Amino acid sequence: QVQLVESGGGSVQAGGALRLSCTPSRYAVVVGWFRQAPGQEREGVAAISSDRSTRYGESVKGRFTISRDNAQTTVYLQMNSLQPEDTAMYYCATDWRGGTWLSPRSYNAWGQGTQVTVSS
Repeated sequence: QVQLVESGGGSVQAGGALRLSCTPSRYAVVVGWFRQAPGQEREGVAAISSDRSTRYGESVKGRFTISRDNAQTTVYLQMNSLQPEDTAMYYCATDWRGGTWLSPRSYNAWGQGTQVTVSS
């Protein structure tokens, strides 16, 4: 079972920025970032493939950027212009089994999550 290590969450004021990191224990063809706020369903935020193709959720387009380092060992989620509605637990996912990149059902392996809190 692949393991994922996430880091980079925290608390910021509206308009601020954070960068999340995800390091899978083995190479991953597709890596996704998801978020879940209390009482809400898990939402696809962004995903990136081995050829660096990307997908973004509508609510984060133009503000968030997903990338992979040159060795393709770590995936980053740069989050700019953060708003209170971005407050959630953010999860990294991999072991993609096909299907829509931004659907939680497309992944078998999940990180423990990192909290992002944005205050107004």
